Amino acid sequence: MTDVVMPQMGESIVEGTLTKWLKKPGEHVERDEPLFEISTDKVDTEIPSPASGTLAETLVEEGKTVGINTVVARIEDGGGAAKPQAAVEAAPAKPAEGKPVEPKQAEAKPAEATQAPQEPAPQQQAPQQQAPQPETIEPTPAPQAVEETAGPAEPVGPLSPLVRRMAREHSIDLSRVKGTGAGGRITKQDVEAYLAQQEKAGAAAQAPPAPAPKPAPAQAAPVQAPPAPTPTPSVPPPAGQARTRIEPMSTMRIKIAEHMVASKRTSAHVTTIHRVDMTKVARMRERHKADFQARYGISLTYLPFVTRAAVEALRTYPLLNASIEGTNIIYHNEINIGIAVALENGLIVPVIRGADEKNVLGLQRSIVDLAARARSRQLKPDEVQGGTFSITNFGSFGSILATPIINQPQVAILGVGAVEKLPVVIDDAIAIRSMSYLSLTFDHRLIDGALADQFTAKVKSVLENWSEEVL
Repeated sequence: MTDVVMPQMGESIVEGTLTKWLKKPGEHVERDEPLFEISTDKVDTEIPSPASGTLAETLVEEGKTVGINTVVARIEDGGGAAKPQAAVEAAPAKPAEGKPVEPKQAEAKPAEATQAPQEPAPQQQAPQQQAPQPETIEPTPAPQAVEETAGPAEPVGPLSPLVRRMAREHSIDLSRVKGTGAGGRITKQDVEAYLAQQEKAGAAAQAPPAPAPKPAPAQAAPVQAPPAPTPTPSVPPPAGQARTRIEPMSTMRIKIAEHMVASKRTSAHVTTIHRVDMTKVARMRERHKADFQARYGISLTYLPFVTRAAVEALRTYPLLNASIEGTNIIYHNEINIGIAVALENGLIVPVIRGADEKNVLGLQRSIVDLAARARSRQLKPDEVQGGTFSITNFGSFGSILATPIINQPQVAILGVGAVEKLPVVIDDAIAIRSMSYLSLTFDHRLIDGALADQFTAKVKSVLENWSEEVL
């Protein structure tokens, strides 16, 4: 018998939500075949089976959030079809589930939820809806508190992480949302339809108060320009509307906050800034970007050039590719570059593994792929951990200068500002050049200012004297 456990989905992840079983008890599964889907604050992905055999029992329901290393299922090596049925009947008796379920209900579990409303009697339906309610989301940050406040008016069936996140972000009482999914389950479309109705209702509610501002024309006398600002104070609260709004932070936002504060508390942050002439890179990019797009279907940006230059500098100064553990220095033989990706409500740093083995084309492909899957929440667990050095491109949003925070347990992070055409003095003459600022934040516990400046100067030298072909 092989235990299937909730995997570690990242260095800061302590729990995950099992959103869907891809196999049912009694079905055969091959090793590395997708077994179930999982969602965390960072990653949505399929988890493969750790062994070949028959899925004997599932111990965690769809929609349940459990801690890492929790046993969620068991796989029997080469078992028959009769044995899994016994296991399914025995599964509800396990105290780990935390809810009483009769054998008939357990057998009906793998079936489609569309049959559930017809077969059970109304008496059985109420306790069934109460039990899964630890997963229904009221807008409260503590999941344990939700378990205690579950009630019969809660939604039917497990809720997907997307629905729960939308409920948190918009402070929605899900008991008021009508589910149209299987067995009355609330879907993303149901939440969007509810929000649309609320917006219409809000617009209708705000329509009557419109006459209130009508006295404004009387105040706006022909020549009274100074008193004109006076109508402004009367505008803010429409009708009994609060001046502030409070909502809990998302799980991702909480983790980012904890990680940033822990980094500032752990490392002695110092930032050095170098101005870089990107003219050679800009001209090469301009010369090849149309052909690059036609050949590979992706844009050619400045970031792979900077990443390639950083790799060369890390080879020359490997201490910046190290980390600290207690009083020991850990030198990493691999160069794995983390690229910061801005999400709608947060930030994530997927990792390009073996970055020193890739050219500009390979780096650009990796950057585009990781960024796209990060924004669609399709990254795999190992793609958000194991970085040895990080790069953040705040220049893509127009910023020319920033002092980034080190991504622990690394000891340095390189920030890239926007590339702008500026007048500069070259050989006592003024010329227009494509300029950018590189800011290196480093851990002064391990890296001194001289080494940090030598590293950044190496990056600068590679970019200013670029000679490697792109295509």
